[in-house]
Amino acid sequence: MYIFRFFFFVAIISLAACKTTSSDGQHAYTNELIHESSPYLLQHAHNPVNWYPWGEKALKKAKEENKLLIISIGYSSCHWCHVMEKESFSDSTVAAIMNEHFVAIKVDREERPDVDDIYMTACQLAAQGGCGWPLNAFALPDGRPVWAGTYFPKKNWMEILEYFKNEWQNDPQKVTQYANDLTAGIGQSDEVPGASPNAAFEDEVMNDVAEALLQKIDYRWGGRQGAPKFPMPANYEFLLEYHHYNGNLKALEAVTTTLDQMAAGGIYDHLGGGFARYATDERWQIPHFEKMLYDNGQLVSLYAHAYQVTGKELYRNIAAQTIEFVKRELTSPEGGFYSSLDAQSEGVEGKFYVWTKAEIDQVLADPAAAALFCDFYEVTEKGNWEEGKNILHIRKDLASVAQKHNMSLTDAEASIAKSKEKLFEARSKRIRPRLDDKVLTSWNALMLKGLVDAWRAFGEKAYLDMALKNGNFLRQNMMQEDHRLNRNFKDGKSSINAFLDDYALTAQAFTALYEVTFDEKWLYDAKDLTEYALTHFTDDETGFFFYTSDLDPPLVTRKKEITDNVIPGSNSVMTHNLLILGDYFYNQEWMDKARGLMAAMAGQIHQSNAPDYYSMWCQVYMDCLRMPYEVAIVGPEAQQKRDALLTNYLPNAMLLGGETEGSLELLKDKLQDGATYIYVCQNKVCKLPVEEVDRALELMK
Repeated sequence: MYIFRFFFFVAIISLAACKTTSSDGQHAYTNELIHESSPYLLQHAHNPVNWYPWGEKALKKAKEENKLLIISIGYSSCHWCHVMEKESFSDSTVAAIMNEHFVAIKVDREERPDVDDIYMTACQLAAQGGCGWPLNAFALPDGRPVWAGTYFPKKNWMEILEYFKNEWQNDPQKVTQYANDLTAGIGQSDEVPGASPNAAFEDEVMNDVAEALLQKIDYRWGGRQGAPKFPMPANYEFLLEYHHYNGNLKALEAVTTTLDQMAAGGIYDHLGGGFARYATDERWQIPHFEKMLYDNGQLVSLYAHAYQVTGKELYRNIAAQTIEFVKRELTSPEGGFYSSLDAQSEGVEGKFYVWTKAEIDQVLADPAAAALFCDFYEVTEKGNWEEGKNILHIRKDLASVAQKHNMSLTDAEASIAKSKEKLFEARSKRIRPRLDDKVLTSWNALMLKGLVDAWRAFGEKAYLDMALKNGNFLRQNMMQEDHRLNRNFKDGKSSINAFLDDYALTAQAFTALYEVTFDEKWLYDAKDLTEYALTHFTDDETGFFFYTSDLDPPLVTRKKEITDNVIPGSNSVMTHNLLILGDYFYNQEWMDKARGLMAAMAGQIHQSNAPDYYSMWCQVYMDCLRMPYEVAIVGPEAQQKRDALLTNYLPNAMLLGGETEGSLELLKDKLQDGATYIYVCQNKVCKLPVEEVDRALELMK
């Protein structure tokens, strides 16, 4: 382990303020970030720090001037990024030190997750404390990291700057040795075993992994035990599928408790829909208020799947309200989805979302309605948060609250709904949180799949229309003729070559679109994206995939994203794509590769004390344990019978078909004149065809 303990000595800095000439005549300072499209980078374009975007220009300057790099990484909706920008990066005295002795690079982690991964790994290896964002790394002129940490108050940041300035001037060999050691550690951080060609999969492995995850669940409040609490949708997708696989009721309880408590908590926006990034407490009550597209896309999928299993109307409502939030606030006119909403407005975190009791009383202007609303949502004069402010959350049953207020349940429901409309309208007049309006391919794919899953569960055609519009947006704006993808899109342009997660998640989403439309263009695009990734991302030594393309300029090391996190890891999703698309296209080589990669990971997952970081891998493992059903629906009523099947939770079934046989080998010779048959097959061996959806479902039990 590379833990470098630096001792910083307080220094009194007295430097002349850095003066620059504004390029536009309106700002005292303008730096190289003014040419970028990222909202996060543009937020720093008028700092007195001479920021550069990541690229050859900054690295060349550092080498020519023999200066250490400062690589500062964050994102638009990051609260502490804004704090450090205000305290330090807007301060001309701090800027003078940074400009004279360092070359400063600012990175949007959402646009450049490859760069972020390098220096976050450096932080985890080198720093004494926890790591997060803003991430501030010091590196040699060639980019090799020396040390990294997170947010620092101005005084500490100036001490750190002085320390590294002096170390580089007085003992550059020691600094270089730090970098050599740290870079070696980064290269070893994601080592994986070679793929196994002869894989054996066992129920016991999956049972052990699921049990280890279930032991970490908080069965009172949902989520993992303790605080803070993050929505980790892939964990609960795994547990839901595990319950489907073997009927484990504890797995289903873990899912439903979590979804119930999240929907009741302050992490959910009870007026406008959608979920915040995480809760700071164990009861989901106090959110960190930023709203991210990738959370909400995955949570729409999860609530839709849970509805299919349980039939709970709450889950339908939460999914519908979250989709409405995305449509209203995160959707571009072209059909792309924006990235996030900031946690703060007017410089105050959560100000847009919270209420005093007096504000609610004034807006509702009906004492009885206000009393009911405040009782139900735990609103008090004192406030349930800070400074007399209230975060709306639910801890009581509405029926009991209605009885307390001498109202019928029907009247109470109507009153609450009317009050929410009034408060939402009043809230919409407030100064809004800042929007990060860049479009990211992989995050759009997660939202696209969420819409497809919602269409399957609820049959609302508007969801399918949104999904198709977004799919066509990705095809037209992010995908080139050779199926190379771009990562980002803003103001009509893309500037960054895509990463593995962009290919993996887009191929997954396009496959899902095929299943609900039987339009083969989506399936062939998924296939072509996968072929492109195999060509440009494969590590020939291990068979796994690098995160960056071989077309990209090399970083200090070429890393792999192996584990699953808030977003499923790109290697696990790509492995699943190989298994499913290999089945669709009779490509045994892809299926063998997928099983080999899964077998290589199985031991690591089984032995891990953190199975929650392998939840997508676990879903792949279950598909290797029992191959998915290939459900072919062919004939004039193919769409109607497909849509009837879609309403069911079928995590181990892949659908294909149409009114004609199409071009897929799996459909060959299955069309019968005048009839629509459903063929339930497994590993390309089919049972007798049936015409009724219920009979097809029986064949999949």
